[in-house]
Amino acid sequence: MILSERLQTIANFVEPGNVVADIGTDHGYLSAYLIEQDVAKRVIATDINEKPLQKAIDYINNNCLTDRIETRLGCGLEPLTKKEADTVIIAGMGGHLIADIIETSKEISKSVNTFILQPMTGEEELRDYLYKNKYTIVDEKLAREGKRFYHILKVMHGKDELEDQIYLEVGKKLLENKDELLGPLLNLKIEKIKSIMDNLIMHETPNSKQTYKEFSIKCKKLKEMLKDYEG
Repeated sequence: MILSERLQTIANFVEPGNVVADIGTDHGYLSAYLIEQDVAKRVIATDINEKPLQKAIDYINNNCLTDRIETRLGCGLEPLTKKEADTVIIAGMGGHLIADIIETSKEISKSVNTFILQPMTGEEELRDYLYKNKYTIVDEKLAREGKRFYHILKVMHGKDELEDQIYLEVGKKLLENKDELLGPLLNLKIEKIKSIMDNLIMHETPNSKQTYKEFSIKCKKLKEMLKDYEG
């Protein structure tokens, strides 16, 4: 099986021999890959909706993977029991929803060794939640499909200090790792901010000066990060 760049990057973060819970499994492709490649010891594939879960069940059955993949219907981490999974994957959802899933099932969350999180939107909000709730981002990788960038975070328990607010938008690990996609991502973000700032100048409002100042500071920090990355 050939996975998309996004799913392959997620799979690469899974420690061999782990019991993995794939939350929001959708068609079950990632779960199947982890077993077919003998990465995971066992997978619990869950989804809140019956239709995608049934597609996953059909795929798992057709590929004779039922002995190592168990499917469960349910919301978030609720289908799991404490200490049942070593690694939990929550991917393809908004950052706010991912944070809410972790927060809602605190007892389950505490028993999980590693989370692999891939927000579709709201990366800042998710990182803010992690910093404030004694989680540490131990690694991060970017994936790109077409023009879209995806942030994949490997997260474990442990307090981590936020050195600068800019690291909520662009993870510090991306800079430390010299991620090959960080340069293009930063350039894209800088261009978007410049466009917003140009629009603010053209259409002044009572709050536009303050907003312009905030974006100007953010743009400067992103340029400094780009300089560090290229240096």
